[in-house]
Amino acid sequence: MASGYTRERRTRLEALAELLPHHGLVSRMVGTEDPVLWVWHPSTGRQTIIFATPSNRGWLFLWSPGGQGSAEEPELAAAALRQALETAQG
Repeated sequence: MASGYTRERRTRLEALAELLPHHGLVSRMVGTEDPVLWVWHPSTGRQTIIFATPSNRGWLFLWSPGGQGSAEEPELAAAALRQALETAQG
């Protein structure tokens, strides 16, 4: 049975995943106990893994290289993620 922490993480990641197609991104949930969101930009081929984690400011989305966004504002996080995957240097 999943913990409350795992359920909350999955809920946050699912909310972000629902927005990503509107930003031209594709995603897939990976993992069960510690879910993460695998995200890629179909045009550039760039990809990253999104983690959702609690912090003293609420839940955050974290991705590499060095990206983060508030899980309280998933629309802004989705836009920042799109920008990162469009301009990332590979």
